[in-house]
Amino acid sequence: MTASTLFSWTFPLATPFWALMIFLPGWSWTRRIMASPWVPLLPLVCYFALAIPHFGELWRAVSNPDLGVLQGFLSTPHGAALIWAHLIAFDLFIGRWMYLESREHRIHPLVTSPILALTIFLSPFGLVAFLVARSVRIRSLS
Repeated sequence: MTASTLFSWTFPLATPFWALMIFLPGWSWTRRIMASPWVPLLPLVCYFALAIPHFGELWRAVSNPDLGVLQGFLSTPHGAALIWAHLIAFDLFIGRWMYLESREHRIHPLVTSPILALTIFLSPFGLVAFLVARSVRIRSLS
């Protein structure tokens, strides 16, 4: 598969999980599915399909970080698609953790769902927003 094809498939493979967490957080199947640590596996398939054939280049770019080397790698179609798959998989991993934490600490879905939506696009902002909401909730319970 080409880098373009894998890039195009990465987010759609994660979308059903995000939809469950955001739109059906209390559904029993959502809880069952999100309980699995394997949720980020589908976007990781794209990552590995891109990483394995270009492993030498990837390893050079990350093993001794240099801005120029990393920039050169990421400016290639396979490098950009690979980092996209990495981001999508790890954003989903973080989103899954946030969903599970929100259930454990009884954070209302009307609070969690917009934060999860933010996390899809800007995960660092979403993570910080969730950590604030989680801290407020934990303090209010004690």
